[in-house]
Amino acid sequence: MPQDLPHPITGEIFPSPVPPGAGWPQDPALPHTRSARSAAGVRRLAAGARDVEDLDARVSVCAACPRLVRWREHVATQARRASFADQPYWGRPAPGLGPGDAPVLVVGLAPAAHGANRTGRIFTGDRSGDWIYAALHRAGLASQASSRHAGDGMELRRVRITAAVHCAPPDNAPTTQEKVACRPWLERELTLMEPHLRSVLALGGIGWDAFLAAARALGWEVPRPKPRFGHGAEAELTTTAGRVVRLVGSYHVSQQNTFTGRLTEAMLDEVIARL
Repeated sequence: MPQDLPHPITGEIFPSPVPPGAGWPQDPALPHTRSARSAAGVRRLAAGARDVEDLDARVSVCAACPRLVRWREHVATQARRASFADQPYWGRPAPGLGPGDAPVLVVGLAPAAHGANRTGRIFTGDRSGDWIYAALHRAGLASQASSRHAGDGMELRRVRITAAVHCAPPDNAPTTQEKVACRPWLERELTLMEPHLRSVLALGGIGWDAFLAAARALGWEVPRPKPRFGHGAEAELTTTAGRVVRLVGSYHVSQQNTFTGRLTEAMLDEVIARL
């Protein structure tokens, strides 16, 4: 676990030993990594990413959406939960996680304010992450069944996880403008992964729509009328290279769905098995 870590926003030092689970990932960005400051900047910098590592670095310093920047930093510096008060928060966009040549991509909604916005790793440190990583572990796609913090040793196998929006939004609800501004990151991610990509799991309607919009923008053949989201829904898309990619839908692993039984472990395992 890193020691004497400065907070990425305030510079506040969390001295050694860092509280368990308090660390964030090794920063993917370098001092020369350029930060997008507008939707046009996102389009330009996303298009220039050489590989997923470069893409993740650029995502991690994006500041294109003022409302999201204010919220993620407010949570990180002023609105920490009492149970995490002694821990540093990442407070930046959460980039994708997993190998760039993975045959499977999982598309979620956005980081949770006290999950990935705290830990710096997507779907990590909250109950939604407990569900998705446990299911991926049962399917042999994750090295362990939980993802608590960035230094816990969890690794993904043959799967990559990303999001429709990379910053934690207020009330878990990004605006239409924010979703559109973030979309070029996903478009570039799909382009880089396309030679190996076989299937996509969309968590929730926003993940489903974001993937379809990105695929259509890239010139992929998308069925018409637009495939409707539903748990277990499927659609096949054809890339510009003529490869078929299967899209599978699942209810999101939010507490609203898992606590009420709308989404069960068996339901999630069944759709992941199709991938």
